[in-house]
Amino acid sequence: MVGRITTQMTSNQVLQNINSLQDQLDTTEEQLSTGKTINQPSDNPYGASLAVQLNTTLSGLSDYNNNITDGTAWTSAASTALENIQSMVQRVQSLVTEAANGTNSATDLSSIGDEVTQLTESIKQAANTQYNGQYIFSGTATQTAPYSDATGDVYQGNTGTISREIGPNSEVQVNANLSSVLGSGESANDGGLLDTLDQISADLQGGTTADVADLSNNQLTNLSTNLNSLEGVQANIGATQNRLTQASTTIQSLQTSDTTALSNDEDANMAATYTNYSNESAAFEAALKAGADIVQSSLMDFLSN
Repeated sequence: MVGRITTQMTSNQVLQNINSLQDQLDTTEEQLSTGKTINQPSDNPYGASLAVQLNTTLSGLSDYNNNITDGTAWTSAASTALENIQSMVQRVQSLVTEAANGTNSATDLSSIGDEVTQLTESIKQAANTQYNGQYIFSGTATQTAPYSDATGDVYQGNTGTISREIGPNSEVQVNANLSSVLGSGESANDGGLLDTLDQISADLQGGTTADVADLSNNQLTNLSTNLNSLEGVQANIGATQNRLTQASTTIQSLQTSDTTALSNDEDANMAATYTNYSNESAAFEAALKAGADIVQSSLMDFLSN
């Protein structure tokens, strides 16, 4: 039995075709508006899942990159401070060599002592360097100045380490234990740089033959030892800076790779999308015109019967 095609059936089919073309056109318009082929998970379930994974990875890489940037700034501040301290210690070394030659008067020695005292204060000031409101040479006691005249140069920090996560299961220590070089002043009698500088100042202010002899026989040696220790801390900071630089290069490479993958996954080919939109618009307009003609004919046929 052959069924009769009714006017209602014809109208429903026409509307179904028009709605289908309208949905397709709406999807393409959204792609043009957002520049994305995936605007909801149903557009491409696998692609949407991949985009979530890539965005999560990129977020993690961004966190690592921020840690690297912070660590680089921290170590840069430390490196500058250490270089300043090294320069001042070398100046003291030069002054002590001059004072130990036995040709200076008591007044000359006292003047040299005054300069050493000023350099000592500048060294402590450098040791109290801050980055982002934190004392970088106080261990984990970052809100406490490591050295203060009020405490008799006794180190006020601790030996705790401060690290930054620069990759999966990868951390790097960014702070340096400067107290291992400076010590806690003359009262500690620990052979640290501040102890040596205080003894040098005392010898220069004393100005006796024994004091001058102590400068050449003991304090120049102590100063050289302190300087070697300082250079060791500088070398560690330099190694950390190199590692941070390498990590930054790796992270940036991964970010570029994953960003490209994300773009390939969800970005629309705008030239092709414009072409599709033009074709779909033409098809939609044609469907509307054809639908109007078909429905009008069907209605006339019905009225004439």
